[in-house]
Amino acid sequence: MRLLLTGATGFIGTALVKSLTEHQLTILSRNPAKAAAKLGNHHQYLASLEQLHDLSQFDGVINLAGEPIADGRWNPERKQQICHSRWDTTAALTRLFFASEQRPTVWLNASAIGFYGPRDSVPVDESSDPGNDFAAEVCIRWEQQAHAVAEHCRLCVVRIGLVMHPEGGALAKMLPPFKLGTGGPIGSGQQMMSWIHRDDMVALLRHLLSHDSASGTFNATAPQPVSNRQFVQALGRALHRPALIPVPATAIKLMFGEMGEMLLTGQAVLPKATEASDFRFQFADIDSCFSDLFKR
Repeated sequence: MRLLLTGATGFIGTALVKSLTEHQLTILSRNPAKAAAKLGNHHQYLASLEQLHDLSQFDGVINLAGEPIADGRWNPERKQQICHSRWDTTAALTRLFFASEQRPTVWLNASAIGFYGPRDSVPVDESSDPGNDFAAEVCIRWEQQAHAVAEHCRLCVVRIGLVMHPEGGALAKMLPPFKLGTGGPIGSGQQMMSWIHRDDMVALLRHLLSHDSASGTFNATAPQPVSNRQFVQALGRALHRPALIPVPATAIKLMFGEMGEMLLTGQAVLPKATEASDFRFQFADIDSCFSDLFKR
């Protein structure tokens, strides 16, 4: 397939590109030379969607674009970057889609489990209502923009949880204190964490790309969410380090402001539609995930 990818140089995108060896990839990047050095010179690169008049040359779109949501305090400038890196790219892609005489037949669009807002331990799935905080607002509009193409091609919206791999994401930020033996639960430790091994994340995107019967919304989360306390205990076991030193909720709020609420609340997100699509997780529980990631 001839695929257009956004967000390809990110934590998930980099791993996905390496797996899509049988496809012809065109990659959108603000710095094509840097992207080519990272991902390989055998792909096509675009510096801007303004270089395209339409999407007629592509069979599919994989839209993963978006500034990381948890890389700093949510000041007004940061919030604007988070929003518009997602909304503007998706809106531009949909305009190009409708300008196309020959339109792509499949579109994978990222979203996030932030769609569900802060929750207690009661599970939610793809049919659950959205939340009403900032993260939910970002996801709701992001998904609405992507849904413009749903009547004209096969659309899969993928609500991504905490992606586990030491090369990036939440786990990379957690590892330094744990390796020093100073890791532990955050706040009460009761907040739920919905996670997915990066290999399963990539496998799910490939599954949705190739299965013509798959359309709609899919949670990219393993079927066994865990509490923060269970998570840090499993991480400590995998690293052979203690996980006893808690991080008080007041410290999280002081360090991260509004974004800190995401760390102190959570969701137990179940991949009901994902499993119904015949996708099978290789790493369904947190111990098997960490055992694989830290086996070396």
